[in-house]
This record gives sequence, structure tokens and C-alpha cells, in this order.
Amino acid sequence: MEKPYYAVIFTSERTEGDHGYDEMAKQMIELASQQPGFLGVDSVRNERGVGITVSYWDSLEDIEQWKAHAAHQIAQEKGKQQWYERYSVRVCKVEREYGFEK
Repeated sequence: MEKPYYAVIFTSERTEGDHGYDEMAKQMIELASQQPGFLGVDSVRNERGVGITVSYWDSLEDIEQWKAHAAHQIAQEKGKQQWYERYSVRVCKVEREYGFEK
């Protein structure tokens, strides 16, 4: 990815039961991937329901447009009502990255 770019870090703790969560999560990733400025996503969740999803974006404007997307707002409300005990969102500017791969 060309730097700088932005990362949205969504950390959450799920409630018990699925209640349509897995299907909605798949739909949101598919929809996000079609939005202007979307660069990718990484997501993990442990057996206790604690998860971290990091989405990558070209600009702050792209992030705001995704946050305001009608289908995403529906998912956000369902999250508050039934899927999450708690969550936090952090928006960061990525200026440097490095890694290792065998």
C-alpha cells in the first residue's frame, strides 16, 4: 500500500449467540471492499468473543463516507443493540510499515 494511508482499528467484545452477526459481518466486508478508497481488511476473534478488525483506507474522507453508508449504519445500530458488549474505534495514519514472511 502506498503511504501514508489510514487504518481504522475496531476492537470489540461480542455478546453470546450469533443473532445474524456472521452473515452481517460478511456482508459488511463485501460492501466495504466496493467503497472508494478501501485498501483491505484484517480481522481476528478469540474464543471469548474479543475481536480486532483493522480496515485500511486511502483517506479520512473515505473513512467518513464508509461510516455514513446506510447499510453500515444499520449494522452499527444492530451492533449496539445486540452483538456487542463493548467496542472502540481508533483511526490512525500509517506512515511506515514493515514485515517478515518465509
